[in-house]
Amino acid sequence: MKKAALHNLGCKVNGYETEAMQKLLEEDGYEIVPFHEKADVYVINTCTVTNIADRKSRQMIHRARKLNPEAVIVAAGCYVQAQEEAGQAIEGIDILIGNNQKKNLISLLHAHEQHEDIKAVIDINHTGEFEELYVDSAGDHTRAYIKIQDGCNQFCTYCIIPYVRGRIRSRQPEEIVKEVERLADAGYQEVVLTGIHASSYGVDFVNPKMDLDSWVTMEGEKKDLLYLIRQIHKVEGIRRIRLSSIEPRIITEKFAKELAKLPKVCPHFHLSMQSGCDATLKRMNRHYTSREYYEKCGILRTYFEHPAITTDVIVGFPGETQEEFETTRAFIEKVGFYETHVFKYSRRNGTKAASMPDQVPEQKKAERSQILLDLCKKKKKEFEDQMIGKQVEVLLEETFEKDGVLYRTGLTKEYVKVAVKADNTRENQILEMTIENHSQIMD
Repeated sequence: MKKAALHNLGCKVNGYETEAMQKLLEEDGYEIVPFHEKADVYVINTCTVTNIADRKSRQMIHRARKLNPEAVIVAAGCYVQAQEEAGQAIEGIDILIGNNQKKNLISLLHAHEQHEDIKAVIDINHTGEFEELYVDSAGDHTRAYIKIQDGCNQFCTYCIIPYVRGRIRSRQPEEIVKEVERLADAGYQEVVLTGIHASSYGVDFVNPKMDLDSWVTMEGEKKDLLYLIRQIHKVEGIRRIRLSSIEPRIITEKFAKELAKLPKVCPHFHLSMQSGCDATLKRMNRHYTSREYYEKCGILRTYFEHPAITTDVIVGFPGETQEEFETTRAFIEKVGFYETHVFKYSRRNGTKAASMPDQVPEQKKAERSQILLDLCKKKKKEFEDQMIGKQVEVLLEETFEKDGVLYRTGLTKEYVKVAVKADNTRENQILEMTIENHSQIMD
């Protein structure tokens, strides 16, 4: 039996696609082994969101070649797509697979066996096809990630992803529900809906050129994200539905009110922000103001009791003055996020921001990043303090030992990680408990 090893880099969408490619290999008779072992085929699903991601992609390709010089090396995904479009060769690769072509992995491997040169990279910016991949298990995870859409039409000035993932393409709701049903039959109780720009789900069903603002305000029944969630909510066996990341503009009174009627929906919303300063948001080409963002958080808190709102913020974006940074810092303090992921701006060739004037020095980025990290740690504790004494529902996952006692960790619907004694518990069990003190909450 031939052996294959896979390695994933980047986002949850990439992770889903890697699991789907693993399923294709298993169905073709391959034994899946850890990436550090000798294999006949190595598949690296690459990322290009930052220069560091590019470097990691190259490193993993070179590592695979060292592990077995005779192996077939497959590089797939965003880094491949970007390099091909830039006319840059990638050394040490036998098969190149761009985005929207990963479903063809097995046929490409068979073609390679016939000594054909394989380069499967399409013009991603001129396709309307959603690449149908699917999974019926989620590896070692208790939660199952499901890819519902691909592509992005937003063109934030710092982001390369629309160029390597293409325009919005949504998966048919019927296909998604079928996958959720298979996962429920396999014992999964929580599904996480993920996409490159999940808030745009369904836009292309009506008009591929329609922007998100028009879509959100459209009246009448439509196959949008809310429609999809309602369909998944009907699936027996699924007890939790979580959204991986959404845009502020999709949060309307109607959206939040209707979502709150669905008890399986987790009150955990990763609401993309990037900056709390309007001037910076405008340079980023984000399509909202800080005031609008704050109003969206208020809507969520109106319809959900103590929801966990998490976000991302970029420090050191080109032109960010000390005053602009302070505006963002004060905004984070005001909103009161559960968690904030802080990123130092990374200059990315091919984006508008890369050529903007007043690039911020790395030392200044590091200083601002640390200030926000300290603030976010404080805000996280404030949120968790409010969980003390609260009865929660925990999906149990991993075990660990401390002072000779075995514990099991799990996540609440708010995505707070807690620990309980492992006595009479099992993985994938949903346990109702009261958080009695802060020591039960894990970092």
